Amino acid sequence: MITFTCCFIALLVGYFTYGKLVERIVGVDPAWKTPAYTLQDGVDYIPMPTWKIFMIQFLNIAGLGPIFGAILGAKFGTASFLWIVLGTVFAGAVHDFISGHLSLRMNGASLPEIIGRYLGHRFMQFMRAFTILLMILVGVVFVAGPAGLLANLTPAALDTTFWILVIFLYYILATLLPIDKIIGKIYPLFAAALLFMAVGILVMLYVHHPALPELTDGLANTHPDGLPIFPIMFVSIACGAISGFHATQSPLMARCLTNERHAYPVFYGAMITEGIVALIWAAAATYFFHENGMGENNAAVVVDAVTKEWLGAVGGILAVLGVIAAPITSGDTAFRSARLMVADFLHMEQKSISKRLMICIPMFLIAIGILIYSMKDQDGFDMIWRYFAWSNQTLAVFTLWALSIYMLQKKKPYVITLLPALFMTMVCATYIFVAPEGFGLSYSVSLLIGSIVTLICLVLFWISRQRVRKLQ
Repeated sequence: MITFTCCFIALLVGYFTYGKLVERIVGVDPAWKTPAYTLQDGVDYIPMPTWKIFMIQFLNIAGLGPIFGAILGAKFGTASFLWIVLGTVFAGAVHDFISGHLSLRMNGASLPEIIGRYLGHRFMQFMRAFTILLMILVGVVFVAGPAGLLANLTPAALDTTFWILVIFLYYILATLLPIDKIIGKIYPLFAAALLFMAVGILVMLYVHHPALPELTDGLANTHPDGLPIFPIMFVSIACGAISGFHATQSPLMARCLTNERHAYPVFYGAMITEGIVALIWAAAATYFFHENGMGENNAAVVVDAVTKEWLGAVGGILAVLGVIAAPITSGDTAFRSARLMVADFLHMEQKSISKRLMICIPMFLIAIGILIYSMKDQDGFDMIWRYFAWSNQTLAVFTLWALSIYMLQKKKPYVITLLPALFMTMVCATYIFVAPEGFGLSYSVSLLIGSIVTLICLVLFWISRQRVRKLQ
């Protein structure tokens, strides 16, 4: 428990130290008039209380990643604890805060517009298609997990298929209605349930004091299938350390913030909170695997077993409701983000319900088609999930490179985004070449190609640096 406790404290210290340093580097202007006021439309641009925005942002980004991803990542041993802490403080929270800050300064611009401004117009067009597809995948993969958990809590007649239909109907309403009608009202309650779950499991960790991996034991890979820590673990633990999906959600809240100084607690703070949730579940999963072996690959089984054993029947239900709410609420805002991205591209106003329907109908038809394919068998869903996980981290790579160019142009210390960009480029490039769903090459060859790709990106950045210096 010593390593776990130190990691937990490190996340809190990181928020108050490194996070504040990043805020000073980026620069915050409390007098800046936010788009919640300048573009208020009663649908997406609506001033909201900061505490509510924080809860919504936290729930938006806390999908299955910090829970299911952390559970599967725990199989790798102590390295999972370290990645959650280092990734959250130095990569994920920086990624979320600066992208949210830029969206705020660009009148709530969606992620493709932000990336396009700094990586070029042609790349923006590619990012629009890539990001919208990712948002649809998020909505699909974040249906099956909560639907299965709900089926376990309800009578047999209400099976997984029934709950998938219910969740999709909810998605449609949440995507179409003004943000303060559903999301603004129920998200704080769901976020409270998720936080209750995390606090409850944290307390029981210290009550039971299970044997957890310690740094003194080394960083040995304990994965039963012998999967390599690099890059597999860094893709498995996505939302609990860094996630490109987060930058697609930040514009939703950037359109509701009433003061720029609130961007730090909302964006950087929500990511630190998510890192804490991921760390807690990595520790709880380690206990489960120690008691039951590492053969279990269904993270929902681990969640159900741990919560019922440690929190009792009532507490277990509340905790599972938090786990159910997290992916559902990430899924609905993913579709909402996709709607806004398409609207930005088409320059289509969104005050009228008819214009929103014009975008949403084809989008949901595509999502239903993907879902039907994934439901054919477990392999279909697993394949879509793996593609989602890699695409998610790749989106973080694109975002970090765009943020690095922004920092370069503004003459700010770009090292705070460049180092995470280089590391995640290496992770994603290596993964797609070594993974079975990718090119399936040997590990050594994949590492070599990943290194070459990373070096090329660094050279391109250096060329951009020289050009910017000449213009300045």
